[in-house]
Amino acid sequence: MFVYLDNSSTTRQHDCVTDLMVKMMREDFGNPSSLHRMGVTAEKALKSARKQTALSLGVGENEIYFTSGGTEGDNTAVFGAWEAGKRAGKKILTSAVEHPAVLEACRRLERLGAQVVYLGVDREGRIDLQQLKDELTEDVILITVMHVNNELGTVQPLEEIGKLKREAEKRWGTRILFHTDAVQSYGKGPVETDRWGVDMLSVSGHKIHGPKGIGALYIRSGVHMPSLVWGGGQEKGFRSGTENMPAIAGLGLAAEITAEGREERIARLRELKARLLSGIEDSLPDVRVNSPLGEDCSPSILNVSFSGCRGEVLLHMLEQKDIYVSTGSACSSHKKGSHVLSAVRLPDEAIEGAVRFSLSEYNTEEQIDFAVKELAAAVESQRKLRSAFGKKKR
Repeated sequence: MFVYLDNSSTTRQHDCVTDLMVKMMREDFGNPSSLHRMGVTAEKALKSARKQTALSLGVGENEIYFTSGGTEGDNTAVFGAWEAGKRAGKKILTSAVEHPAVLEACRRLERLGAQVVYLGVDREGRIDLQQLKDELTEDVILITVMHVNNELGTVQPLEEIGKLKREAEKRWGTRILFHTDAVQSYGKGPVETDRWGVDMLSVSGHKIHGPKGIGALYIRSGVHMPSLVWGGGQEKGFRSGTENMPAIAGLGLAAEITAEGREERIARLRELKARLLSGIEDSLPDVRVNSPLGEDCSPSILNVSFSGCRGEVLLHMLEQKDIYVSTGSACSSHKKGSHVLSAVRLPDEAIEGAVRFSLSEYNTEEQIDFAVKELAAAVESQRKLRSAFGKKKR
C-alpha cells in the first residue's frame, strides 16, 4: 500500500489541474500580451485564474499578484516593505519559528542595516504577544508572522497581532505593514485578511494540489510596494516577465477546488489526524506529541517525537514500506536540526526523534491504520537495536 503523509512538503497535483496545464501547453499557448486571438485566449485564462485565486482568499482581483511560489512571495513582502519604509524606520518584527524564506530574508536585511527582532515562542510555538507589544516602537515598519507553522501546525494569533499593530500605529502616528506566510494554512482553514488586519499574504500552488513553481501574493489595495522585477510591465508593472500561463491556470483551478467544500475537507482532515494520533498513542509507549491539540493547530499536521529513536532512521524504515513522512520542513532538510523545535525548547533527544506527519484529502482510514502498524513495528525495532547496542557498549 502506498501512503503519502508528507503533504506539507508538497501535494499530489489534481488530475484535472494537470489536464488543464497540458491543454495550455499544447493548444492555448499564446502570450497574454499578444494582440491576436491566441493572445486574447491566454489573457482570458490569466484573468480567470486571478479571479479564482482572489475568490478563494476572499479578496479583490486587483489585490492578487502571481509569483513563483511561497518563497518569492515572502521575499517580495519582506524586501518590498523594507524598500518602502526604510526611511521611516529600520525595525522589523518576526518570529523565531518562521519559514527560511522569511528568516533568511530578514538576516539579509540585517546586513543592510535593519534591526530585526525574532520574537520568542511558547512550548507550542505560539509567539509571545507581550514581547510583541513591548517591541512595537515608533520605528517598526514591518511585522511578518506566519499563519500556520510548517513543522508543528501551530496557528498564530493573527487577529491579536493585527489589533496590537493598529494600536501602535495610532499611538505613534506611523504606518506598519503586516505580512503573513499562509502557505501551510491555505485551503485548510478560513482566510480572513480583514479580520486579521494583514496587508500582505503569501500562498503557494503546490500545497493545495496545484503546480509547483507558482504562487500568489495578496497586497491590500492602497498599500504601495516598489517593483522588484523590471521589464515589460506584466502584473500591473509589479512583476515583469512573460506569465507562466500553464502554472497560473493550474493554480487558479486548484484554488477554485480548494474553496469548494472547504469545511467538509477540514472536518475530514481532523478525523484522519485524530485517528493517526490515537493509533500512535495506543500502539506505542514513550511518545511525545509536539503539535498543539484542538483548534489551535492545523487539521493536517501532527509532529510526534519517539523516545529512543532517530526520526531520520524512522523516515527511511517507513520508506521501505512505501510510507512517506518527514522530519521537518523540506526547505530545511539539508540543514542540521530544526530551528522550530529548538525554539520551542524541546530536549535534544525529542528533536532527534521527531517525525512530522501531514495529511491531505487523498488519505484514507486504511492508509492511516497501515501507517500506524508499520510505524509501531519500525519504532520497536529501532528501540531494540539501540538498546542492544547500548548494552554491548557497556
